[in-house]
Formats: sequence, structure tokens, C-alpha cells
Amino acid sequence: MSKDGITESRSNFLASIASLFATSSTLVCCAIPALLVALGAGAALSSFVAAYPQVVWLSEHKEAVFFLAGLMMACGGVLQWRNRHAPCPTDPALRNACLRTRKISFAVYGLSATFYVIGSWFAFVQPWLGE
Repeated sequence: MSKDGITESRSNFLASIASLFATSSTLVCCAIPALLVALGAGAALSSFVAAYPQVVWLSEHKEAVFFLAGLMMACGGVLQWRNRHAPCPTDPALRNACLRTRKISFAVYGLSATFYVIGSWFAFVQPWLGE
């Protein structure tokens, strides 16, 4: 650990942002298309796929997308856990920035976990229940 704790806070925050980016792909590949179809917006889904054909590739490789997103979530979770009590600087302004970054990082990680669960539901559980 560094003396001021800033390095740990930055790596923790960057890991949370990376996991948010990775888990947002699970929403794009599975949850958003399922939601559009459930709402009867098949034409909107068709327009979405026409504008962004990469969505089809993500849907075809959803196992790999979810594996990589889960791996990023696990790495982010380990960093969150390891740095939960990392020291912050003694300077009041830096200490407040450190604590604020830690809270934001935890919130971003929670949002990532929510995206992952929603995407997993629509990708794997919902089709299984529909059989």
C-alpha cells in the first residue's frame, strides 16, 4: 500500500469503471432486446439492430460476454474488498476526496452488479422459464 492511499483509491475506482463497462455489454446483448420485445417494440429492436449490427454478435457470443464481465466483476470485487479500509491522507481535503472516491467506487460497483444480474436473468433464466 502507498503512504497516502491515493493509488489504491484510483485503482479501485478504475476497476469499478471497467466492470461497469463490461457489464453494460450484458445489458446491450440480452436485457435491452428482451425488454423491447416484451413491450411489443419489435420494430424498435429491428431499427436498433440495423443501426448497431454488433449487437447480434454480442448475442451470439453471450456466454463469452458474461464470462468476461463476471471476471471483471470478480477483479473489481477483490479490489473493493482489499481496499475497503485502505488509509486515506491526513490532509482534510485529500481525506474527503479519498472517502468520496471510495463511496462512488462502491456505488459504481453496485450498479455493475445490478446490470450483471439483470443481463443474466434475460440471457439465461428467462429463456429457460419460457420453455
